[in-house]
Amino acid sequence: MELVEASADDLDALADRWHSLAKAMEEYSELNALDADVTEGTAEEGFRAHLDDEEVTDYLVVREGETIGFVTLREGRHPSRQYSTYLRIVNLAIDDGCRNRGHGTAVVERVRELARERGCDHLKVSCEWENEGARRFYRNADFQPKQVDYA
Repeated sequence: MELVEASADDLDALADRWHSLAKAMEEYSELNALDADVTEGTAEEGFRAHLDDEEVTDYLVVREGETIGFVTLREGRHPSRQYSTYLRIVNLAIDDGCRNRGHGTAVVERVRELARERGCDHLKVSCEWENEGARRFYRNADFQPKQVDYA
């Protein structure tokens, strides 16, 4: 498994996978409901903006030459904190037919390596409170609960 930095040629693949991820998140909260009138093209525009944002990088998850998912990473800083430089996993999605085979775990391990290479001192991630599968996945990957977001 490898992470391949996405380019403008990959916008459709990213947008399609993001849309599948976003649709799956609708079941966890009405606040996740997609607006069909604005969804078309919005994801692609968002990923296009990432290409120009130095703090955000999208990667395709590739196994044996086949794209099986994507991950979006954002660098950030909390200058007043002892642990001040982080890499946030914004999106992580593995295609349905490839789940539960260790690919997500491999992505997190590679992201840890990227964080070290970039001088980050910790990783961040968030997930839907009601998504017990995601919460279990991140606990098993040694993430610690830190805060709760309210909407």
